[in-house]
Amino acid sequence: MTLDRAAVSRRSFLGLGVAAGVITLTACGSSSGSSDEPLVMTVWGGETDRSTYQKRIDLLVKKYPDLKVKLQLIPSDSYPQKVQTMIAGGKGPDIMQVAENVNVYSSKNQLQPLDDLAKSAGLDLEKRFGAIGSLYSYEDKVYAIPDRSGAMIVYYNKTLFESKGIEAPTADWTWDDTLDAFKELTSSGKTWGYGGAGWWPQWWSFAYQNGGTIIDANGRPAVDSDEVVEALQWAGDLLFKHGVVPTKAQYADMGADVGGDQAFAAGKVAVNTTGFWAISGLAKTKFEWDIAPMWRGKEQAVSSFGSGLAISRTAKNPKNAFKAIDFLTSPTAQQQIIATGQDVPANIEVQQSDAFLKPAWMKTPVDMSVFAESSSFLFKAPFIPEWNEMQAAFDTGLADFWLGKEKNAKTALTAVQKNLESIIKSAG
Repeated sequence: MTLDRAAVSRRSFLGLGVAAGVITLTACGSSSGSSDEPLVMTVWGGETDRSTYQKRIDLLVKKYPDLKVKLQLIPSDSYPQKVQTMIAGGKGPDIMQVAENVNVYSSKNQLQPLDDLAKSAGLDLEKRFGAIGSLYSYEDKVYAIPDRSGAMIVYYNKTLFESKGIEAPTADWTWDDTLDAFKELTSSGKTWGYGGAGWWPQWWSFAYQNGGTIIDANGRPAVDSDEVVEALQWAGDLLFKHGVVPTKAQYADMGADVGGDQAFAAGKVAVNTTGFWAISGLAKTKFEWDIAPMWRGKEQAVSSFGSGLAISRTAKNPKNAFKAIDFLTSPTAQQQIIATGQDVPANIEVQQSDAFLKPAWMKTPVDMSVFAESSSFLFKAPFIPEWNEMQAAFDTGLADFWLGKEKNAKTALTAVQKNLESIIKSAG
């Protein structure tokens, strides 16, 4: 689960308003800590997250009575700073939730590499998690084990599609197919074909579909490449050339803090690309809807949302911490994630289980197999140590582009490229 837009837009899922005190630990980390000491596990989120993690921990303790785990929730907006401060003071958690900023921690020697522990436990990351098994690897070392992970998916208004005689979207739709559908689904001033692609998981998906990359194999920025420029231009043209996406002003007219998720639920946009969490906001819609895999460009590619479990360098007993992580990502524990509707389990076996494909809480028919299908073409986003600075560079550098003040993607991305080169060079 990302700590940026997803954390802001999905309050029912992450519960940013939930206050949580920070537990003060008394023992500094060592590899020989007593097994009688409870492992401290820090996560972010709200009450659904707290309840779900606790249920999984209860199953862990039932299987391994010698393990004790103390769960600690920290609000999402303060999580990174608090955890880094705890680790720097020698009182970090044993197990900690991480997401795309994983290497902000690892680059500061705040996380332990998990390769040897995984090997000793016989954990095959690719077998258990598929394509995302290596998601939290950096410079040939694994720093976190996937825990929750679901592809960005296509939500579509079945009622509107059928009224227009348009077949349901598929993974084989091309950009041209998609644009044609968006145009047909747009009714000036009333409904729009698409919710927009101004968030990085959305337009980056287009970039990777077009054969581009954000950071190249040598660790250098590549956002001014023809492939990335063409992808961003396509996304911008949906908004300002074709008019199939609401402008910022049109979104504002719909209400405060309205974006693609809310506009889709209100029937204002026919297609929205977002994560699993949007399902919870569609219980009372006045139209039929379903989900589909992301369309393709020159190739298939889509971003994923999720988080992993890491072990801090101050962990009292890394072996016990990994023993806990191994169980928490097993089918038995991961079943709890879908039972509560918290998220998409990272475990592929669970994603393909009846419990996930037909969850008890789902009141309308939804093709949940889309998540497992999409897992075969997830792209690996560049979780570089300068992740936060990189995102700030995109936010600043593309602000005028998304407002329509600068409609040339090449011009916008050339400026972003120079900024990123400076950021990564100075960090190196």
